[in-house]
Amino acid sequence: MKRALVIGAGGQVGTELVAALRGLYGQENVLATDLRRQAAAGLGGPCAPLDCTDGEAVLAAMRRFRPDTVFHLAALLSVTGEARPQLAYRVNLGGLVNVLEAARTEGPAIFFASTIASFGPSIPLDLVPQDAAQRPTTMYGITKAAGEMICDYYHLRFGVDTRGLRFPGLISHMAEPGGGTTDYAVEAIRGAVAHGAYTCPLRADTQLDMMYMPDAIRAAVELMQADPSRLTHRNAFNVTAMQFTPRSLAKEITRHLPHFRMDYRVDPLRQSIADSWPRRIDDSVAREEWGWTEKYDLAAMTADMIASLRRPKSASAAFPTSV
Repeated sequence: MKRALVIGAGGQVGTELVAALRGLYGQENVLATDLRRQAAAGLGGPCAPLDCTDGEAVLAAMRRFRPDTVFHLAALLSVTGEARPQLAYRVNLGGLVNVLEAARTEGPAIFFASTIASFGPSIPLDLVPQDAAQRPTTMYGITKAAGEMICDYYHLRFGVDTRGLRFPGLISHMAEPGGGTTDYAVEAIRGAVAHGAYTCPLRADTQLDMMYMPDAIRAAVELMQADPSRLTHRNAFNVTAMQFTPRSLAKEITRHLPHFRMDYRVDPLRQSIADSWPRRIDDSVAREEWGWTEKYDLAAMTADMIASLRRPKSASAAFPTSV
């Protein structure tokens, strides 16, 4: 039976990934770790506090648990990273190097969560290809682009099995958003269900790539299960599922909640970050090399989010058991 270590398990992705992995591998075979002890403990099952910026602690965790795969998710996201750029550099890059160094001696495969923010505004922002130049203009994007190259280095130089995804904006009803530019979509649907209204920090016509969390979790697991002989690329694959604007999201929400209203109060920082990101990326390489395909579009995602948020907390908080 495989064993998995999740670093940053208490975040938006980790919360659902831990549950999915435990459904696949068994509860005792997945160790959830997070800087915040309560966040890891709240997921149940094996858990431990872990600061990825502490290299000795990362190495000790790998030696103690002996995972086959490490899912490294700990990071400061775009908005938070701009507020604290030095900390973002230390966590996003320093933490990754600590994980890779430990993997070099202990042998697990490493999943690295990258992002569409690793691209910058100097390239055409529609159908951005897999191998486009990356010139990001945010600390978040810079650390992720550099992280992709560091992962490639550890694979080529030391043989570490590193793989990664460039996630688009991720939408989930299970965990609170973590300080990202695309979090507006989560906030909008939550606001619609709770209050019937939402004030959006982006312009109505701002198109961005998005993905519903069940697809994101499945993509991460499927990539790490893929036959390595099929992978020409590794760090990191473009993946996407849908593209929409705040205006088109609002229109879709009103199909379910006719009285919902979205107004706009543009946040210059969040808008400038969004304007530097791709409107749509080309994920054909992921489809060709390991069979990626999405299951949720805007309509299916919106319907499921609203239904999930309307359920009693005890029901909507239940984790899935498989992907």
